[in-house]
Amino acid sequence: MSTLPDFLDGLALPAPLRAALGASLRTGPAIKICGLSTPDTLEAALSAGAELVGFVFFPKSPRNLTLEAVQPLAAQATHRAVKVALSVNAGDELLDAIVARMQPDMLQFHGTESPERVLAAKARYGLPVMKALGISGAEDLAAIPAYDGIADRLLFDAKPPKGADLPGGNGLTFDWGLLAGLSLKSPFMLSGGLDASNVAEAASRTRAGAVDVSSGVESAPGIKDPARIKAFITALRGPERMEPLGSTRTTR
Repeated sequence: MSTLPDFLDGLALPAPLRAALGASLRTGPAIKICGLSTPDTLEAALSAGAELVGFVFFPKSPRNLTLEAVQPLAAQATHRAVKVALSVNAGDELLDAIVARMQPDMLQFHGTESPERVLAAKARYGLPVMKALGISGAEDLAAIPAYDGIADRLLFDAKPPKGADLPGGNGLTFDWGLLAGLSLKSPFMLSGGLDASNVAEAASRTRAGAVDVSSGVESAPGIKDPARIKAFITALRGPERMEPLGSTRTTR
């Protein structure tokens, strides 16, 4: 029987995508490769079995995409992985354009968007919304309840240093022990400083439903490395579980 990864179960996703995701024979956290910007690195993520692929719309980021550039990438990923559109405090005009051009499967809010903004976007676009929350200390956990059950999914990322231009993708980790004992309505994704050397430990310690990587699979800021993408996924799943989505090959 086909089943979706736990992190994606219950989300409103297109039927062909649900079929592709549900046909994959794998267990453990879902994987998101974020900040993709070229056909070859996107194909590396898709071929290695990433369930989610992220495209960034934030001019300060070295991973920023134009609306024109994202269209062929979105077409390449359609019905192969969940297409996530990442924005930072974007207004309706920009989000309208992103949704029209990219036809994302999920929106990711990575700024200071309020719970009310999350609800408004869900109603306006009919898409699931994932809200990123920066974590550096126990005091940052106080922001979680306002979004839990409002956002379809939560993403816990390392809080950027004061004065940083980027809200994420800075290659920083945080104390994963801070997440111990959390009781959440919304499944969560873990991000922040993950790479092939630490992703298995991070997933095991936090029991996150999904993991997210950007700078940890780059050779330079904004430049994804296909070999590092493969190494990241292999580190979490092993070589026997790297079949592309939709494969029916049995695993051992």
